[in-house]
Amino acid sequence: MDITKFVQQVEAMNLRLSSLYQHANALPARLDVLPQAFFELGSASEMVQKATQELYKQNEELIQTRDLVEGERQHYRDLFEEAPDGYLVTNAEGVIQEANRAAVTLLGIAPQFLVGKHMINFIPTENRNRFRSELNQLTESDRFKELVVHWQLPRDSKSFDVALTVSVSRDRQGKPIFLRWLLRDVTGRQQTPVLSQDREFTSNRPMYQHYRGENISLNRQSIWYVRQGWVKLTTHCAKGEEILLGLAGPRMIFGSSLTDAVTYQATAMSDVELVGITVAEIASAPILSHSLYPKIVARLRQTETMLTISGKRQVQERLHQLLDFLKEEIGQSTPNGIRLEVRLTHEELASACCTTRVTITRLLGKLQKQGLISFDKHRHIILCNRT
Repeated sequence: MDITKFVQQVEAMNLRLSSLYQHANALPARLDVLPQAFFELGSASEMVQKATQELYKQNEELIQTRDLVEGERQHYRDLFEEAPDGYLVTNAEGVIQEANRAAVTLLGIAPQFLVGKHMINFIPTENRNRFRSELNQLTESDRFKELVVHWQLPRDSKSFDVALTVSVSRDRQGKPIFLRWLLRDVTGRQQTPVLSQDREFTSNRPMYQHYRGENISLNRQSIWYVRQGWVKLTTHCAKGEEILLGLAGPRMIFGSSLTDAVTYQATAMSDVELVGITVAEIASAPILSHSLYPKIVARLRQTETMLTISGKRQVQERLHQLLDFLKEEIGQSTPNGIRLEVRLTHEELASACCTTRVTITRLLGKLQKQGLISFDKHRHIILCNRT
């Protein structure tokens, strides 16, 4: 039930009861007011009881969804910490915010002396201007870039060459919010060029095709790399209802080895092409694992977004945030607005918002009347341009 509508009904009920009370005081001889008052109270009590049950049910579903998504987030956090390569996360200015265990071991600096420090503190003075220039260029590009720098520990004679593969994470306005750095000690070696991502994952591996609506088989010994199409990732709550965990599109990965969810299902939302990569292969190939890191981060960001959406109190808020999320993930620019590349059913939108299909249908109808959304001939949602 919509919280706002429920509150309005309760306020109207209180006004009506107040009116009946005033009539009863003003006309004590009129006993016909009492039956009407009892009828009003009975109807109000029934409405409140029904609304309470519905809100309790939705609250239980929200708690289950939050627990599942929080488990996913923790799992990806563990993958970050246990990764064989060193990783740093900095803000857009280059101040270190996170460092995994491999980075701490490689750099030989305790975490408390890394976090909060600017990366430039570890660059020799004569190279700092060039590093600043590279850092400024990084925030203006969305492409992965590899830098080789001479890393020097403060107050220490130890130094070595480090290859830094950098990617940028941006907010919904396109502003850089943090940088992700993969670190490799390349002292005494020439810089290795970064391979084309698609070629790196698809070379010498068989291709698998699935059609829209098909379930995709999963096993914990491998992960899937999406070459084409979109895949819906879901789990089920204790009541058997489906919960959307995320979407995997081109150049993204998914697999049961990346989650601790007891029930985990992948369904083709369109015709898809997949490439399988074994966990053993990833563990034995540092370059491959380093290339997978940004894709794991992308899944983590999706998980945190779904967690944020599920935490909103009102269904309307959850739907608006979900549409914003889908706009960023699967949106295509058209003359009429941003068209969602994949057609989502009302049931799928309801599962992502932890509500009922009827509620989603009503809210979508309201948005359509307001001119905020429309549908194309294939029933794909279009988020209309605002004038």
